Amino acid sequence: MTEPIKSGTELPAIREDVDLRTSDGLTLVGELALPESGAPAATIIALHPLPTHGGFMDSHIIRKASARLPALADLAVLRFNFRGVTSPRGTSEGFFGDGVDERHDLQAAMDLVAARGLPHPWLVGWSFGTEVALKWGLEQPVEGAILLSPPLRRTTDAELARWAGSGKRLVAVVPELDDFLRPPEASARFAVVPETEFVAVKGGRHLWVGEAQTYRVLSEIVARLNPAALPLPTEY
Repeated sequence: MTEPIKSGTELPAIREDVDLRTSDGLTLVGELALPESGAPAATIIALHPLPTHGGFMDSHIIRKASARLPALADLAVLRFNFRGVTSPRGTSEGFFGDGVDERHDLQAAMDLVAARGLPHPWLVGWSFGTEVALKWGLEQPVEGAILLSPPLRRTTDAELARWAGSGKRLVAVVPELDDFLRPPEASARFAVVPETEFVAVKGGRHLWVGEAQTYRVLSEIVARLNPAALPLPTEY
């Protein structure tokens, strides 16, 4: 008997609490979720929204990616609290670094990915997480970055332009009704990276509230990491 997948649905996976150790001496708390059977097809490193406005590893799109995609799309999902951030999992040491010190947090996550031999890593940032991905992702052995609701507030045009010709894929998923950067302005900013895969989501909002918007965002992620798993089921 199948049941509809809802906001609070958590599908089967191998879930492990992990601690990440940064090069500047902090311990960050996180979780690694893996498919129950077989090797993952690819790996998500999830970078959460702005800590000073309530962003954490349980921000709903990131939580739902971890809850669903190991089972529905054979993806590994690593999510963690940036420095100074608290969630039910615990509190990461340190203090908010305004997207600069968080480069050490990203490196710590990538160190775990390498240590576990997780395949085909992708950065998936949401809002503030996109700034960390854009600023520091080129230094990492990732296949690309998926940017959900990128505000481009902390990312300079020069930093963005570095992605042009890098060989790493860049996917910008921009809500039509975003609070900070809407598709026309975003298209102009991302023009410095001509190979950007630009996705304007009609009716979308910055926080991607509601099951329809969640489904769209998760589908855009899976379309890049494991397109054979599409369309995502709505029941399990």
